[in-house]
Amino acid sequence: MTKAAITPPAKVALRPVQTADWPQIRAWIARPDIQRWWGNATAAEAEMRLVAETGPALARLVLLDGQPVGYVHAIDAAHWGSDLPEGMPAGTWDVDSFIAEPSARGRGVGEAALELLADEVFTTTLAVALSVFVPVADEPAIRAYERAGFQWARVWEDPISGPSWMMLRHRPAM
Repeated sequence: MTKAAITPPAKVALRPVQTADWPQIRAWIARPDIQRWWGNATAAEAEMRLVAETGPALARLVLLDGQPVGYVHAIDAAHWGSDLPEGMPAGTWDVDSFIAEPSARGRGVGEAALELLADEVFTTTLAVALSVFVPVADEPAIRAYERAGFQWARVWEDPISGPSWMMLRHRPAM
């Protein structure tokens, strides 16, 4: 069976989140479609601000042809606590993302943004892997992370989302 290729959009880029971006981010995380993935807006903003204000962590806006369409971040998973889920290697960075603008969905924007984020993490840190937790019921998101190079590792019981796949993308061999 041949996997259907998604043609990436003309220009996907990432840039650091700036103070002026927070009203847009707040508007996005207030939407029900984003809250299904990120939970309530208050908790989502708290997580995003923690990432934005943590030294080597990366908080980025996703740009499509120069226009903001989403958000991605990466942070050393140890920031979430010292008790990492079984099967997560020490030195893993946790990522999360969303493409907020419906016109940018299903066009490979998310996968391109995750590729850019992975490149940045693996070239600027000693991270051994990236992780993401995706609810098992969210097959479109699971497939998008697979296309972005993540592989299923195990099911983990998320206290908010319920059963979720812990997916890993390992540092590429040199």
